Amino acid sequence: MEKLIECVPNFSEGRLQSNINSIVKSIESINNVTILDINQGKSTNRTVITFVGTPEDVSQAAYLGISKASELIDMRNHKGEHPRIGATDVCPFIPLNGAKMDDCINIARNVGKRVGENLSIPVYLYERAATSSNRKNLSFIRAGEYEGLPEKLKDPYWHPDFGKAEFNPLSGVTTIGARNFLIAFNVNLNTQDKKVASDIASNIREIGRVKRYSNGTIMCDENGKILRKPGLLKSCKALGWYIPEYGKAQVSMNLTNYKITPPHVAFEAVCYEAKKRGINVSGCEIIGLVPLEAMLMAGRYYLTSNYKNDKIRDDDLLYKAIESLGLNDIKTFVPKESILEYKIGL
Repeated sequence: MEKLIECVPNFSEGRLQSNINSIVKSIESINNVTILDINQGKSTNRTVITFVGTPEDVSQAAYLGISKASELIDMRNHKGEHPRIGATDVCPFIPLNGAKMDDCINIARNVGKRVGENLSIPVYLYERAATSSNRKNLSFIRAGEYEGLPEKLKDPYWHPDFGKAEFNPLSGVTTIGARNFLIAFNVNLNTQDKKVASDIASNIREIGRVKRYSNGTIMCDENGKILRKPGLLKSCKALGWYIPEYGKAQVSMNLTNYKITPPHVAFEAVCYEAKKRGINVSGCEIIGLVPLEAMLMAGRYYLTSNYKNDKIRDDDLLYKAIESLGLNDIKTFVPKESILEYKIGL
């Protein structure tokens, strides 16, 4: 069986269509690479491109996409809701059919080396490709964002894995890694209040929120380590933001292991937290692709006990999941375009 690798680079450009088109064209220039999804956000000023191919083809396509982004995107002028540290903010590789995590780790390190040496962009390796424990978590690498890079790169603790420890004002830093499948899942609130969305996010994400005394002072242990109150959901990263084009605030989540926390569990957690604040949830959206299994899990959960049986068709489960999660709230959810297995013909 031919190995199939997925790559999901996130580019810090969501507004200038000509730039996005040029990046897409550079990726498509590699034979046997198939683009599965392009998700463009104006408020986040970010575009997420999902493509698949053989290890060699995906590796070259990713490099060309990063290279083109470095030519077109000027991070000095970048503003957007999503945290970011570079023109190509993050570029993960995910094993699919016939591929193993080691394949993706090797690709990440090879691409990272090329980017650091040829494009003069500092590169951090993250998740399974990380070279140290402090770089496994993307949010730790992103701390301080682009604006904090000049000082961050002076610290030997944060010297890059590839490239020089020198600030690149145009391109920032690129984070490249290998990971398992992640579901980018945003829940829509019937409020425009970003603070409410952020408060809900702090309650549900695994890392939770910082503990504070009644006067607002941060609590630390005897070693000076900041104490945190864990959130409700494992394998969940979350933040809150407001999306003007939707007219709604969102709780934006990355579900890093949908078998531990599937979308319907995350959705219900947000509904619970929103209700406590007198707010309703209007629906949700999935950025990129979602595994069929995750959708079927949601369908089974939402079916009434009288209707549950082992012979329910997948189509019926999908309909129930789409309806119950409100996946058509912002735009129409099309299973053949948004479910991984349908999109790549598995």
